[in-house]
Amino acid sequence: MSKKISLTRYLVEQQRVDGLIPGQLRLLLEVVARACKRISFEVNKGALGGVLGSAGSENVQGEVQKKLDIIANEVLIEANEWGGHLAAMASEEMEGIYVVPNRYPQGEYLLLFDPLDGSSNIDVNVSIGTIFSVLLKPHDHPGVTTEDFLQPGAKQVAAGYCIYGPQTILALTVGDGVAMFTLDREQGSFVLTDENVRIPEDTKEFSINMSNLRHWDPSIRRYIDECLAGEEGPRGKNFNMRWIASMVADIHRILSRGGVFLYPWDKREPNKPGKLRLLYEANPMGWLIEQAGGAASNGHQRILDVEPTALHQRVSVIMGSKNEVDRVAQYYAEAETAGQ
Repeated sequence: MSKKISLTRYLVEQQRVDGLIPGQLRLLLEVVARACKRISFEVNKGALGGVLGSAGSENVQGEVQKKLDIIANEVLIEANEWGGHLAAMASEEMEGIYVVPNRYPQGEYLLLFDPLDGSSNIDVNVSIGTIFSVLLKPHDHPGVTTEDFLQPGAKQVAAGYCIYGPQTILALTVGDGVAMFTLDREQGSFVLTDENVRIPEDTKEFSINMSNLRHWDPSIRRYIDECLAGEEGPRGKNFNMRWIASMVADIHRILSRGGVFLYPWDKREPNKPGKLRLLYEANPMGWLIEQAGGAASNGHQRILDVEPTALHQRVSVIMGSKNEVDRVAQYYAEAETAGQ
């Protein structure tokens, strides 16, 4: 790409030329990007900044928080509580919603985020990231309620992630494909480095935590067993397995070269439909995957069609190369038919 295009210029063109995004949404996305840039700097400090290790507390899901979990959450809250773009925010790290102080006319948007996905990898210097989703606030009532956030992923108006690895890369969709921006640390700005990202429909690579194999349901076991059988099995080709234990890193790899990511239900917690959070992880990542030509399912339906019932609702996730996701969904459908 011969001419550098900044994130700001890209968004302005999306607003003025293509008419894809309103001005307030553009400004909101710029604020989120600035917050991600600051989080990236904090992550890069590592032990030098005293940000590694546990914070000695738990989040709403009962998970031990890392120091950087709390720092990233505070950065996103502080960056977005001014300017009038937002009505409220919701975070994986907070029990309830955060209503933006009424210093301006109430904003039109709701921001949901996982401030630091893959935080178990912080201390071993493996890629982690921030995932975010933007919804329009319903206008049929004043104020903001938790129910305002319970919208299916198909109603998102923007979604993306920022991955903090060898490069800091921001992936973004506003409903017109996926674009990626790399942080130019010399200039201090995100620069467009990839447009119209596409995921191949077929793949020879899957991403799943194989240590949980004994806990999966028969449909997932069938799919993985066939992949492991290689050329001699029913798939007639060899598969590679990749697993980083950081959703943002695994999905970034799939957006970069294809593959399928699976985090299914397992019998250790039979009453939970899955491990990942619908609003903070599955919906934004599912929309990015779909916008790049892939598919996202919980095994039974499109993830973006799932009707949320709770702020921290969990869901099974199968997303990536379309033909592989469709195959897993087919196995679930066959199992349901056989059980009737």
